[in-house]
Amino acid sequence: MTRVAAIDCGTNSIRLLVADADPATGELVDLDRRMTIVRLGQGVDRTGRLAPEALERTFAACREYAAAIKELGAEKIRFVATSASRDASNRDDFVRGVLEILGVEPEVISGDQEAEFSFTGATKELTGSSDLAKPYLVVDIGGGSTEFVVGGSRVEAARSVDVGCVRMTERHLVAGGEVVDPPTPDRIAAIRADIAAALDLAEQSVPLREARTLVGLAGSVTTVAAIALGLPAYDSAAIHHSRIPYEQVAAVVERLTTATHDERAAIPVMHPGRVDVIAAGALVLLMIMERIGASEVVVSEHDILDGIAWSIA
Repeated sequence: MTRVAAIDCGTNSIRLLVADADPATGELVDLDRRMTIVRLGQGVDRTGRLAPEALERTFAACREYAAAIKELGAEKIRFVATSASRDASNRDDFVRGVLEILGVEPEVISGDQEAEFSFTGATKELTGSSDLAKPYLVVDIGGGSTEFVVGGSRVEAARSVDVGCVRMTERHLVAGGEVVDPPTPDRIAAIRADIAAALDLAEQSVPLREARTLVGLAGSVTTVAAIALGLPAYDSAAIHHSRIPYEQVAAVVERLTTATHDERAAIPVMHPGRVDVIAAGALVLLMIMERIGASEVVVSEHDILDGIAWSIA
C-alpha cells in the first residue's frame, strides 16, 4: 500500500482525498475525503483573472488540507488544477500560493488530461458490472468546463468544452450583480443554446451517441441524484452507483429552474455553495441525456480525484 494525497482544484470547489492505494489489487481505501466550495473561478469568464478574495478562500482551504495531509502522513502529494486556473492571466499568483502552503506546485492540466483522470476514477469499479454495457460515456460537469470521455477499458476519445455550472450562471443568470431568481425563460433558453453549441463541439471529436452507458460525475450530477432519490440528507453511499432515469432528471431540472434561491436552499441535500449554480449544472446533465438519448445516468462519487490518486500510486 502507498499512502497518497490527491487534490483537485476546480472552478467551484477544491477537494482532498488521502487514501491507501494498492495497484496490485486495484484497491483504494479512503482515509480522508473532503470538499470545500471556494468559487476560485469567480468572475474569470468576465475578467480573465482570479479574484483576490477567491484566491484567499482557496489558500485557506489549502492550509486546512496541508494539516490533514501531515497528520495522516501521506507519502506523495499531487495537486491538479483545472478550468479556472487554465483561463486566468494571473495564475502565477495561484501557483506561488499553493507551493508555499503545500510544498508542491499545482499542475494546470489540459482538458484531455482532466478527462483521462475522470474516466479512470469513474470506471475502475465498473468493469465487473455485467449489466453495464460498454463503451461508457463519462461526463464530468464542473464549474467552468465539462469533460466528455468515451471508452471501454481505456480512453478512446475525449474532449473538454467550456460549459459548466458557474460559467453558465455568471454568463446568463446574473443581472446587476445578483442571480435572477427564478430564472426567466429567455435566460434558460440562452443557457440551452450555449450547451447545445458545446455539445456540437464535443461531438466533433467524441462519438457521444455510440456510448451504451452514461456515467455522470461531480457535484451537479450527485446533487441532482440526491434530490431525485428524495434523500433527507446528503448520503454518498446511497448516491454512488445510483441509476437515475431521464424522467426523474427532467423533473429535478424543472423544479430547480422554477425555484427561488430560498426554495433551492431549503432542499435538504443542497450544499450552500451550490444553491446559485445548481440549476445551470442540472441543465447541462439533462441536455447531454437528451442529445444521446440516454434512458438513465449512472452516478459516480468516484471521479477525477480518484484518478489523480491512482496516477501517483
